[in-house]
Amino acid sequence: MKAWQFTTDAYLKPERRDAWREAMERLRLPVGDLPAEGAFHAQVSSLTSPMGVEFSVVASTPQEISGRNPHQPAAIWMAVLLEGEATLLDGVREIPMAAGDIVYGPTGHAAGLRLETRFRLLFITAPRVALDHRLLAPSALRLGHLAAGQGINHVFSGLLRATAESLDELTSDQLRPVELALTEFLVACLAQDGGAAARGGAEGARAVQMHRVRQTIEVLLAEPELTLRRVADEDGVSPRYLQKLFAGQGQSFTGYVRGRRLERCRADLASPACAQLSISEICFRWGFNGSAHFSRAFRSAYGKSPREYRRAAIGEAAAD
Repeated sequence: MKAWQFTTDAYLKPERRDAWREAMERLRLPVGDLPAEGAFHAQVSSLTSPMGVEFSVVASTPQEISGRNPHQPAAIWMAVLLEGEATLLDGVREIPMAAGDIVYGPTGHAAGLRLETRFRLLFITAPRVALDHRLLAPSALRLGHLAAGQGINHVFSGLLRATAESLDELTSDQLRPVELALTEFLVACLAQDGGAAARGGAEGARAVQMHRVRQTIEVLLAEPELTLRRVADEDGVSPRYLQKLFAGQGQSFTGYVRGRRLERCRADLASPACAQLSISEICFRWGFNGSAHFSRAFRSAYGKSPREYRRAAIGEAAAD
């Protein structure tokens, strides 16, 4: 697990703003206006998990984080306001944020956060390869805001705030449940946050059905003989209708199941809790029928063999 920290206190006052811009560049966060006068203090504590999810707690005097970083890899970012006052800017709207509120969006799209008081912020980036299989319409993801006042948003915000408070104490082994919960919460929140499921009519009905289908697949994922018909029967729809649901998202049933199984295997390969399991045991555990096929599919998806990926992940965990 990779971790680093930064504080402007380590620099002379005239150097602090430039040093802060460099630190934010390391997070691939474009900094807008910084106060030209008065005391300036800022700090960041960041760690990247073996799964590639980056968690960073940023604290500073007022400033603006805005723009688009063309060098940022394909990912989904989230930010939860821990303390202070902020406004989300999307080029059209200005959305006030209260403490605990969550904002999110895809990297590569211009966005802005105007932080109007001294603040603390948890910023998270998760690789799209880990999330796109779970989203109802990944290509349609846009900038969004989740008010933390009630329901699932309130629970999700509580998880993120607790993670921020304990970030410096977490090991990679302890962070794994947070990563898994993060994915599930984000998918659930996006499904209700003005997406297709909220539009009503035929499109809304299809989105709701697809969400249920994906939940069914998660429950049955470990079954080697998981078929389209089995899932269709579980959800009371025809196999043909199920095929159309996936096609409408630019996916196939087979491709989706393979992607979810690969993600589950990747999580186990990176987890110290599964260190006693062989690679073959892990691949069979999640429904693959052969280790050679699994190894090829894994390398195609992640650019490394399962053995190479595990060696790197365990090496990072041992360094904690």
